[in-house]
Amino acid sequence: MIVWINGAFGSGKSSTARELLDLLPDSALFDPEVVGGALTFMLPPKHLAGVDDYQDLPIWRRLVVDTAAAMLQELGGILVVPMTLLCQEYRDEIFGGLAARRISVCHVVLTPAETILRQRITEAQDPAGPETERRVRQWRHDHIEPYRAALGSWLTADAHPVDNGALTPQQTAALIAQAVGSGEAAACDIVQTPEPRAETVASGVLLFDEQDRFLLVDPTYKPGWEFPGGVVERGEAPAQAGVREVAEETGLRPADELRLLVVDWESPQPPGYGGLRFLFDGGRLHGDDAGRVLLPGPELRGWRFVTEEEAAELLPPVRFRRLHWALRARERGAAVYLEAGEPVG
Repeated sequence: MIVWINGAFGSGKSSTARELLDLLPDSALFDPEVVGGALTFMLPPKHLAGVDDYQDLPIWRRLVVDTAAAMLQELGGILVVPMTLLCQEYRDEIFGGLAARRISVCHVVLTPAETILRQRITEAQDPAGPETERRVRQWRHDHIEPYRAALGSWLTADAHPVDNGALTPQQTAALIAQAVGSGEAAACDIVQTPEPRAETVASGVLLFDEQDRFLLVDPTYKPGWEFPGGVVERGEAPAQAGVREVAEETGLRPADELRLLVVDWESPQPPGYGGLRFLFDGGRLHGDDAGRVLLPGPELRGWRFVTEEEAAELLPPVRFRRLHWALRARERGAAVYLEAGEPVG
């Protein structure tokens, strides 16, 4: 398992993590900042141009998951990870990736009062010298407001809070160890979608409202919005899988029989796998049905009915191309075969 210590920059995560190693048997430290530092040597300078925070690099988020999984496979036990995560989508991507490896995460957030936090930032010294110290101090001050915004919305509901304003790192670590041991800091309730080991078959469904907008959902376990749907299970028909996934994800059942719009071959993008992607027309939701969408469990963060233009801002490019041709197929009444989102033949 992983104990992830979150909090504002300067809240005492690293010092607390080091103390926690003495209290959690068979534990080891993984600092994702090391991954960010390594990327400055691994990536071309032009790739890093304009990047102020390595968390914005998709490769950093993937490597954090891969490195943590590799360390646990090598060492076993518990991995203690001190790392600030203030973007909910990044948290979902990383924790969802770990859940896909069957790695549970206890998420803890340090919550000292802002006055104490600012005092700690001001008094902190950096051995690299005055100029580095000045830049680091400014960086930490600049990120207090994003931290407050996250704490006031998703972070408090997601993580177990520990007010370490009046505590030493050792005392803070003792509280965390007690909360983890007692189950008070429970493992995050996030969907565990196994990573595919070969090409997959998946079915999506377009559900329309009375304004001819269609439903998109925001999964917690991967970046970007998506059509309701999911992977076809062994021995299951694609249309049947679409109906089942829509019901599981939204609580809705299409009123009409599903009508095929597109079949898209999604080519593998190593290290990921591709496969066949079906997209069906699930018909129109009438009356109050469109307002009764449910999001059971931790799999989905939100939902929206959108136009094609709005979907262009939400969907990854390959999914938007699939959507574009699905809407054209719906207009023409004839299904389309695609490869990588483009018609063939």
